[in-house]
Amino acid sequence: MTALLFTSVVSAQEVGSSTSLLSLLGDGGLLMIPIGVCSLVLVMFSLERMMNLRISRIIPKPFVRRVLDQLKSGELDKRTAYRLCKENKSLVAEVFSVALRKWGKPAQEVEQAMVDAGDRLGNKLRRYLRLFNGISTVTPLLGLLGTVIGMIKAFNAIVDAGAMGKPELLAAGIGQALITTAAGLSVAIPALIIYMYFTSRVDRILMRVDEHGHQLVQAVSAEGLSRIKRSQSKHLKLVDRKQAA
Repeated sequence: MTALLFTSVVSAQEVGSSTSLLSLLGDGGLLMIPIGVCSLVLVMFSLERMMNLRISRIIPKPFVRRVLDQLKSGELDKRTAYRLCKENKSLVAEVFSVALRKWGKPAQEVEQAMVDAGDRLGNKLRRYLRLFNGISTVTPLLGLLGTVIGMIKAFNAIVDAGAMGKPELLAAGIGQALITTAAGLSVAIPALIIYMYFTSRVDRILMRVDEHGHQLVQAVSAEGLSRIKRSQSKHLKLVDRKQAA
């Protein structure tokens, strides 16, 4: 995985057709080690977030549809709905459980409980996202530091060798010094893209949870339960009239 992240370094630095990737990275100096570690961390936690931020895992459609539809129709009581949420074990089920504890309370109180649960869910979903942002910030700085150190060494080597009139030596030294900058950018750019991608995905998930939560509030609040009872009463009257006719 590290080799894939550093492929751009090979194309950017033409040290020689026979130069291997490992030798090229070795020319970057000790600061290539933390940059390489950052690339490994980026790959590992990107895969972890990719698995755990699947919408189907956080908001399973069959569960959400069943709970909301049956609550709106009055087919579920508090105990049964709460049991379904505990059995599902998804993150949206945890949010639903919080609202169900406020069963029959005013809509404002139920909604506030949902908001608090949504904030906690957002914190869980944003786990490790700061890490991606940190990698995208730190690795270019590490690369720049490596380049500065490399250029200082290159100039000192030229001075010590008394080769101030040989620009090819200076060019070779600067070329090696720039390896760390290229390596840092090759990690930072994917890290920034990954950070923006997962941030956008978390926002979409929270928007969906908010939509479902609003429907749940309307179903389990005191106002919602009263509305459902009136609807059921009207339905029963219509059925009785049809039977009488």
